[in-house]
Amino acid sequence: MSALAAMTQPLASSAAPLAANLVQSVDWLAIAPPTLAAVVGLVVLVADLFVGERRKALLGWVSVTGLAASALLLLPLLDGDRRTFCLTGDADVCSYAADRFTLVIQFLVLGGALLAALLSVTTLKDADKRLPEGEYWFLLLSSAAGAALLPASRDLATLVVALEVASLPAFALVGIRHGDRKSSEAALKFFLSSVTATAVSLMGISFVYASTGTLYLTQIADRIQNVDGQLHTLAQTGVVLTLVGFAFKTAAVPFHFWVPDTYVGAPLPIAAYLSVVGKTVGFSGLILVTVVALPSYADVWGPALATLAALTMTVGNVGALRQQATRAYSAVRLLAWSSVGQAGYLLVPIAAAAYSDDAERSVGSTVAYALMYAAVNLGAFAVAALVGRTRAANRITDYRGLYATNPLAALLLAFFLLCLAGLPPGIIGLFAKVTVFSAAVDAGLGWLAVVMAVNVVIALFYYLQWTTLLFRAPEGEPAAHRVPAPLTAALALTGVLGVALSGAPQLVLRFTDTGLF
Repeated sequence: MSALAAMTQPLASSAAPLAANLVQSVDWLAIAPPTLAAVVGLVVLVADLFVGERRKALLGWVSVTGLAASALLLLPLLDGDRRTFCLTGDADVCSYAADRFTLVIQFLVLGGALLAALLSVTTLKDADKRLPEGEYWFLLLSSAAGAALLPASRDLATLVVALEVASLPAFALVGIRHGDRKSSEAALKFFLSSVTATAVSLMGISFVYASTGTLYLTQIADRIQNVDGQLHTLAQTGVVLTLVGFAFKTAAVPFHFWVPDTYVGAPLPIAAYLSVVGKTVGFSGLILVTVVALPSYADVWGPALATLAALTMTVGNVGALRQQATRAYSAVRLLAWSSVGQAGYLLVPIAAAAYSDDAERSVGSTVAYALMYAAVNLGAFAVAALVGRTRAANRITDYRGLYATNPLAALLLAFFLLCLAGLPPGIIGLFAKVTVFSAAVDAGLGWLAVVMAVNVVIALFYYLQWTTLLFRAPEGEPAAHRVPAPLTAALALTGVLGVALSGAPQLVLRFTDTGLF
C-alpha cells in the first residue's frame, strides 16, 4: 500500500497544478448584458407553461423589461475595457472583450431588439392567438442574446456560436405563423441561405485554423503572416471562404436574394429586427474577421469588399426604384430593397479600412452609419406597422393622405425617409453619408465614392416619391389609425432619437473612435 501511495502521490501533485491552470476567472459584469437576455428568455419560456391565456400579454412586458435591463447593464461597463475567458498563460488573449466597439454594437443590438419587442406587443395582440406568444418571446430574446454576444467575441469559435445563436431563432420567427404559406416560404429561403453561409464560413475558418493553429483573432493576425509556404494556398482559400460566408449574412449582392421575400413573409416586427439587428450582426462579424484577424490580407478582402459594396448599393437601390406602388406589400418590399442598398453603404468604410492608414476611423464610420440607420429604419417600420393594422396589404398607395388622418405619423415617416435619403431636415442621415463618403475618398477609393454618389441620387427618387404621397389628398374614405401604447412608445423613441441626433450629429461622429485596436 505504501508503494502504491508513493506512486500515486506525484501524479496527484502534478494533476492539481494542471487543473488549476485550466480554471479561468469569469467577469460576470462584462458578460451580464447577453446573459440577462438569455436568462429572461428561459424564464419566459418556462412561465408560458403556467400563465393562462388571458395573461399571456404579461410575457411580452417581461421580455421588454428584460431587454431594457440588459441595455442598462452596459452603463457600468463604460469605465474601461474588460476582458474575460482569457488564456491562463497570456492574459491579453481572450475570448470575450467588452471594449468600446463591443459596447456600441451591443447598445445598437439590444436597443433594436427592444424596439422590435415594443412593435411585437401590438402585433401579437392583433394576431388574436394566431401566434404562439411564449415561443415568440423566447426566440426573440435568444436571438438578441446571440447578437449581443457576437461583437464581444474574440475567437472564431465563439464568433460562429454567437452567429448561429442569433440566426437560428430568427428562422423560426420568420415562419412562426402556422399555416401561412408565404411565411413558410420566407423561412425556408432564409434558412437555406443562412445554412449555406454557415457551411462556407466554417470551411473557411477550418482552413484558417489549419494554417495558423489558433482560433484567437489577435493570434491569427500574427501567425497568418508567417504561414509555411506549403499552407499559403490553404490560408488564402480560408480567407476567401470566410468572407463569402459573411457576405451572405450581410445580404451583400449576389447573396441578397432572400431579403425581399423574407421581410414580406415574416411578422413586421421581425422584418424590422432583421433589417437592423440581423444586419448589425453580419457587419460586426465581418469587421472582426477582416480588420482584426486578417489585416495582412487586406489586399484580398479590400478589393472584394469594395466591389461588393458597389454592386450591393446599386442592385438594392434599383430594386427599390422598380417597386410598383399598387402591388401588395410594396411598402415592405421597398424597405427591404432599401436595406440592401444601405448595406452597400455600410460596406464602403470596411473596404476603405484595407487602404487607409487609420483603419479604426474607417471602421468607426460604419458604426456611426449603423447607429443612424438603426434609429430611422426602425422608425419607418413602426409607421408601416401602424398602417398595416388597417391596410393588411401594406401597399405604398395605402400611405396616400396619411397626413390627413394621422399628421404625426406622416411627419415622422417623412422625417425617417428623408434621413435615409440624406436630405434636411434629416441632418443625421446627411452627416452619416458624408462620413462614409469621406472614408472612401481618404482611402483613395474615388471610383467607389462616385458610385455611392450616383446611388444616393437614385435613392432620392423613391424616398421623395413616397414622402410626397403622404401629403396628397386621400382617395376614398380615409382610414383612421388608432395607435396603441407600445406602438406609440416605439414611434416616440425612434422619433426623439432621430431628431436629437439631427440636432447634434457630433454625438454619432464620436463613435468613429471605436477603441477596437
